[in-house]
Amino acid sequence: MKIEKDTAVTLRYKLSDRLGKLLEQSQEPMVYLHGGYDNTFPKLEAALEGQMPGFQTTLDLEPQDAFGLRDESLVQTIPKTQFPPGVKVGGQLESRGEDGHAQAFTVMKIKGDTVMLDGNHPLAGKALRLSVTVAEVRPASPEEITHRHVHGEHGHHH
Repeated sequence: MKIEKDTAVTLRYKLSDRLGKLLEQSQEPMVYLHGGYDNTFPKLEAALEGQMPGFQTTLDLEPQDAFGLRDESLVQTIPKTQFPPGVKVGGQLESRGEDGHAQAFTVMKIKGDTVMLDGNHPLAGKALRLSVTVAEVRPASPEEITHRHVHGEHGHHH
């Protein structure tokens, strides 16, 4: 089956920086709903359109094609008293904005009574190389299309 709108695509991937340093490799396959649902990078979707299981490709992604440019307004320094005990550098915290949207922050530095947080994705601002192999393609279920993401094994669970 070819990859087209409303197909569930299973991929194995390797993500490296432009110098070839491996940053992440799929232990479990990644599954996404193809067809403009914002479940993966648009440049990857475009490269996979019309392909079949077994297809392999490597894409060079500029920051704006991957995790975006860094936004320095997402770097904040907050009093340590506003954090639960045991907060450590590298830890992740989640906050909800006024619009109710969840925002993840990484603890970058703890200095005295202050904690520096970064709400950027850890790979924001980085040019990346993404190598993928299409493992499987199947029709998406009506429920997956309605929910705009894949359910079940390696997909989203409710």
